[in-house]
Amino acid sequence: MKKSIKDLGDIKGKRALVRVDVNVPLDENKNVTDDTRIQAIVPTVNFLTEKGAKVILMAHLGRPKGERNMEFSLAPVAKYMSKVFGQEIVFIPSVEEAAPYVEKLTDGQIALLENIRFYKAEEAKDDDMTFANEIAKLGDFYVNDAFGAAHRNHTSTAKLAKVVKPAVSGLLMEKEIRCLSQALDNPTRPFTAIVGGAKVSSKIGVLENLLDKVDNMIIGGGMAYTFVKANGGKIGNSICEDDQIETAKAIEAKAAAKGVKLVMATDVLVTDDFSGNGTNKFVKINEIPDGFEGVDAGEDSRKAFADVIKSSKTILMNGPVGAFENPKFAEGTKAVLAAVVEATKNGATSVIGGGDSVSAAKKFFKAEDFTHVSTGGGASLEFIEGKVLPGVAALDEK
Repeated sequence: MKKSIKDLGDIKGKRALVRVDVNVPLDENKNVTDDTRIQAIVPTVNFLTEKGAKVILMAHLGRPKGERNMEFSLAPVAKYMSKVFGQEIVFIPSVEEAAPYVEKLTDGQIALLENIRFYKAEEAKDDDMTFANEIAKLGDFYVNDAFGAAHRNHTSTAKLAKVVKPAVSGLLMEKEIRCLSQALDNPTRPFTAIVGGAKVSSKIGVLENLLDKVDNMIIGGGMAYTFVKANGGKIGNSICEDDQIETAKAIEAKAAAKGVKLVMATDVLVTDDFSGNGTNKFVKINEIPDGFEGVDAGEDSRKAFADVIKSSKTILMNGPVGAFENPKFAEGTKAVLAAVVEATKNGATSVIGGGDSVSAAKKFFKAEDFTHVSTGGGASLEFIEGKVLPGVAALDEK
């Protein structure tokens, strides 16, 4: 177990260097259009300010590639956060100019440092600690609350934790690790994983790791057609990775050897026009006509998926089961999520991890309808694969 901010002693007057994930979408007028990530850090920041710490937040926005590109400035985010926290967030324009700003902070005050990715050294793959040592001068202890960036071995996410001690997790990071670890390592059974998305290749690690842990695995989305083709089915123009056919066969064999029930779609919604304005019809998944591609789980499949989900006690969803971005192809993903919500109401633990499944969950339901909706796309994916996340590994052990 990693130490969290709850394990810190008296921090009144101390300077907290806190890595957060406020990589939020902005419109053309630089207004925040979705503040989910900002809301997610509120408990940690409030915990620190209420204990009288001086809080210096570090974050990135977009991909400025180590250049000082003001299109990616965090200034508009600081302005928005001032409303959220009910106090003016002190905006620090650069690391070089930070010291006088930090010296002026009073107990319980919050500052936000300009985009940390304006510096090439932030994302450098080397072991040079110069940049980390420079930032370290600004703080008395380090907090990582940016689960969304925890899979990055960057200065602000991992190197700083080696030079600023104590180095602990924030409340969001702690919850992410706890919920994902509990689902993976200590699930109440039956444990069902729903793995979707377009490609087998991007989910091999997830499938491999989960087969050692789950009782049921539902495979949906575009990756299902590689499995169908591996079994000699006709998939028309559906997405398929021919170089992953042997992988699909190996996954089926491993599931059989482990006694894991693999649940695949038996019918699908197909279309001859991906915009949804052509002919859309239901067919058997292994009899997709030429000129048509599968875009959503069919009605029988939705019911089969839902039956498995509702009888589960732990559910982990990573990826949608159709092209849900188009309302005409969203019913399968919606039905799966509805079943997860129902199971959760009946006492199951549900964890939604990964970018697209999180988007779908929020589009059709509320985050509160699930036990936990992860804030980290790539990070939750790597965590579910069983990889070590540098931003977590660098923190102090309890």
